[in-house]
Amino acid sequence: MILRRRDFLKASGMAAFGFGLNLLRPDACMSRVLADAPSDTKLVFIFQRGGNDAVNTVIPYGDPEYNAVNRPTLYIPRASALDLGNEFAGLHPRMAPMMDLYNHLDLNGQAGPGNLAVIQRVGYAGQSQSHFDSQQYWETGRPGDKAFEEGMFYRQVVATMDPAQNRLAAAAISGSQMTALKGPLPIPTISNPETFTFSGDPAQVAKLIGRLPSTAEGADGTGLLGAYGGPRDFPGKRHRDLVYGTGLALADAINIVQEAVAQGPYEPANGAIYPEGSFGTRLAQIAMLLKRTPARVLGLNIGGWDTHTNQGQINGRQGDLLARVAQGFQALYYDLQEQWGKLLIVTMSEFGRTSRENGSQGTDHGHACAMFVAGGRVRGGVYNCDAEAWLPGDLFSARDRYLDRRTDFRAVFAEIFTRHFGTSDARLEAVIPGYTQALLENPADFVSLDFLPPATTT
Repeated sequence: MILRRRDFLKASGMAAFGFGLNLLRPDACMSRVLADAPSDTKLVFIFQRGGNDAVNTVIPYGDPEYNAVNRPTLYIPRASALDLGNEFAGLHPRMAPMMDLYNHLDLNGQAGPGNLAVIQRVGYAGQSQSHFDSQQYWETGRPGDKAFEEGMFYRQVVATMDPAQNRLAAAAISGSQMTALKGPLPIPTISNPETFTFSGDPAQVAKLIGRLPSTAEGADGTGLLGAYGGPRDFPGKRHRDLVYGTGLALADAINIVQEAVAQGPYEPANGAIYPEGSFGTRLAQIAMLLKRTPARVLGLNIGGWDTHTNQGQINGRQGDLLARVAQGFQALYYDLQEQWGKLLIVTMSEFGRTSRENGSQGTDHGHACAMFVAGGRVRGGVYNCDAEAWLPGDLFSARDRYLDRRTDFRAVFAEIFTRHFGTSDARLEAVIPGYTQALLENPADFVSLDFLPPATTT
């Protein structure tokens, strides 16, 4: 079988788009930032697309304005909320599986690891209420810059994980590319690990993929890995290195994933049960990849949070979605116990929703959202939702309609990048461009929450 390099991506059915490439950018071969981080920390990020109602997720029952007048069909009384132990906030009752991570004698009097940070009131200055724009800002880390399309997680991977060497340092487990992992270097988008390969007989596919040369650009490789990892021709071509790099990255990533799949059906550990549906399936695939491959940053989506109508109080659209997220956190916690000390799981959503229920028994686009961060090093607790942090009138603190931010989402991720991945403060500006200026303009938004201890050196 003869396959020319120009036919490679076409034949694979995985174009440059699926690998997070932007071939038209003049800086497509940008230089990498030197790594700072420990080599074994990992991250799973979950994007709740549509704008999750933060007020009925982390319930501020200590605010008298959270009541049945403002939320006639959505109001959840304190007696129904899950006790977070601070006499002000409770968790939506459908999120009970999340309490396995949250529980701790110092937090709510229950035995448990206390590895869940519940963070309310997260957003950014000049909050957009456009799904498209605000999702992009969260994924790029550049609020207000609609032209900027390079992902914030992509930059973190490039800065600390050398994806040119580890071709599966990161991936989106998704049917479409995630902007959060978009950039010049190839980051794969994997809809299903089992089908992330070429079609045909497995033995023939393995022969086609081949093996890398024994030395860099050596001549003794075979198949596609040998062709793209071997001697390079056309030295004068403008995108020569990018084309070779893309081909090598694709073949190598396929090889890594297929070696993982070949180990047999995945069985979750410790009795972990993933939620039903595509979200649970992809979480289980993420767990498999974290155990069987060198993957370190994996992202996925869960949609359906745009609850303008019939949102539901405890049961209903939002409650069903929150239950899936909570079960997913619980399953990852049980399943990945051996990695728990090096793992973070974090949620994000482009905005929250109106503090007052609308006429269709739902909520409209708002401002601040809620985030969850879990992992073995997380200092569990409630952040930005207690009697000290929440002042009278705060439920309607933005335009007399919404819950305003107290913490910028970039401050949350800065803490993750510096304290989990070990990114130096000096390099943080490269991962979150404009961070320093944003901090100077709104310093109160960037006060560290300290949900993680400082990074340890190894």
